[in-house]
Amino acid sequence: MSRSEHPSVREYPLGGRGSGPYGITTDAEGSLWVTLVHHGQIAQRRPDGSTTLYPLDSTTCAPSLITTGPDQAIWFTRPHDNRIGRISAAGDTESFEPPTPGARPFGITTGPDGALWFTEMNADRVARMTLDGEITEFPLPTRGGFPSFIVSGPDDALYFTLNQGNAIGRVTLDGQVTLYELPTADAGPVGITRGADDALWFVEIAAGRIGRLTTDGRIREFPLPEPDSRPHAIAPDLAGGCWFTEWGANRIGHVTEEGDIELFDLPSPSSEPHGITVAGDGTVWAALEIGGIVSLVR
Repeated sequence: MSRSEHPSVREYPLGGRGSGPYGITTDAEGSLWVTLVHHGQIAQRRPDGSTTLYPLDSTTCAPSLITTGPDQAIWFTRPHDNRIGRISAAGDTESFEPPTPGARPFGITTGPDGALWFTEMNADRVARMTLDGEITEFPLPTRGGFPSFIVSGPDDALYFTLNQGNAIGRVTLDGQVTLYELPTADAGPVGITRGADDALWFVEIAAGRIGRLTTDGRIREFPLPEPDSRPHAIAPDLAGGCWFTEWGANRIGHVTEEGDIELFDLPSPSSEPHGITVAGDGTVWAALEIGGIVSLVR
């Protein structure tokens, strides 16, 4: 493990202090899209640095996680008012409500079937939504498991974290669910992604570890230098390995496929890094809840 202050780490304000940048993704044109969880807005930052803020129909809907959909629109979850939001290429916004009241959608991704898949934190369910808004919910064999992030796997299934269930879940396109219990008790898995090695990589916010799950159910865990660093989100490195945020330690980290870890301090103290994504040119971007985004060029 090594720790360094990387010379190519730069911070940029976004949305104003207190706006709460949280989820972040990139689109095919190179724009960054960021949820402003405290202001009820979505921000678009173009490659030239110009920014557009898209207000939603509720300032308290708390837009959280975000993805580029199969239709090239931007899709995101709104847990506080129990909706899924969409921004079209023309900047028009709309939203869809899951059938279960108070389900609180959180994680969202595009599935291998061309639909949107999302987790329902308070309902112990994973849901599938077509582009025209038809939603099917699949119950999980848990109670209070708190399904969180979700990602499409290499095997035509979706994988998700059970933050309070101490497991990684797998759901097939027809709703069959398998759970993989984590070796470390009360690990609190949150972010999950598909790595370049076709394994599922995830972070354990309560245990301070990075995990790796293969599609045959084998799990390895890699402890971080500081157990209380509270890793939050994780994204694949185009060159192999994964990048992750350390919310409690004010750092961005990188883990290789062998489990070697490198850490990079952020310039501003207590910037609360959350979501993370890697652009097509290899630049790493993270959302800072204090009111900005940060880039890292290795």
